[in-house]
Amino acid sequence: MTSTLLDGFDLRGLPLPNRVVMAPMTRARALTEVPDDLTVRYYEQRASAGLIVTEGAPISQEGTGYLFTPGLYTDEQVAGWRRVTDAVRRRDGRIFAQLWHVGRASHVSLQADGAPPVSASAKASGDTAFAYQEDGTPGRVVASTPRALRADEIPRVAADFAAAAVNANAAGFHGVELHAATQYLFETFLNAEVNDRTDRYGGGNVADRIRFTLEVVDAVVEQLGADRVGIRLSPFSTVGSMPVDPKQEETYLALSRELAARDLAYVHYIDTSIFLPEDDGGALTRQVRALLHAVRQELGDTPLVLAGGLTQESATELIDSGLIDLAAFGRPYISNPDLVERFHGGVPLATPDPATFFGGDATGYVDYPVATEAVPVGSK
Repeated sequence: MTSTLLDGFDLRGLPLPNRVVMAPMTRARALTEVPDDLTVRYYEQRASAGLIVTEGAPISQEGTGYLFTPGLYTDEQVAGWRRVTDAVRRRDGRIFAQLWHVGRASHVSLQADGAPPVSASAKASGDTAFAYQEDGTPGRVVASTPRALRADEIPRVAADFAAAAVNANAAGFHGVELHAATQYLFETFLNAEVNDRTDRYGGGNVADRIRFTLEVVDAVVEQLGADRVGIRLSPFSTVGSMPVDPKQEETYLALSRELAARDLAYVHYIDTSIFLPEDDGGALTRQVRALLHAVRQELGDTPLVLAGGLTQESATELIDSGLIDLAAFGRPYISNPDLVERFHGGVPLATPDPATFFGGDATGYVDYPVATEAVPVGSK
């Protein structure tokens, strides 16, 4: 029998009621960097997803590049996230924390003692961070020029990820996802055009480009077990002024082989072509689809998640074809907390307001209504 988006799925022993994933989305609403009442309500409203992946949670002050993002490196943050996971679990939901180090996508105003951000190299992105402007008010500022991490510092960064994973476990998460996509620290190591290192983490060959990523994966797996660790990747991404990398297919196939050997909970790819002006409405580009077919072969039984402009129809087609196992939805979840129920009932989706995507208060965050005509989950 063919699989459908609304069928259940066994995620390495974690039973999911459907194959709909709420994708991670930065919302910048936690004014003290601790999950608050609004954070709790936001995730609780969306607990009918097969799996929620939270917004990126910085693993350290060094890993922070956006104000008002709730981290996972203090006791207060752990307690705040525990309130979130308790609320999601009360509604029989499943939730992973996304662990985040922004790398060079930061600003000196967010770093301890005004230090420069860290990255794989000292190359500036030219992109912006959400930090403190010269007058001390929050706003978009040009990301600061980073310094390259020394090789002897990399075990410390891996340990920060492992510690955040332990904190996620204490906070009640079912697992964690490593944010290795869209311009941040991992991707500066993976991208051969950014990674100009000459040490064992250098960009000269694929084994060195993927070494940092695998060392962090192994450090986190050691703490939680492979079945509770996922990873997000973004081949062909130019988000954050990342340069086009002619070696990325080689990189991501080699990385996929290594990840398959580790039996992770899942590998999560995002098709970032949706952010381009010529976006075709969510249809996979030929380039991304071809790579996904190759990745699917490399991953074997490791579950594959895809995000990027999907609709109910396109997600179902990709699942039924065997190309992916789970489908992640981002923007539809902003304005449709009852997205799964709408899919079940064939109810049209509400349109989100982009002006309220990032920062602010409850408006555009927890005030989108559910569709009363949607049928209960499980109905046919």
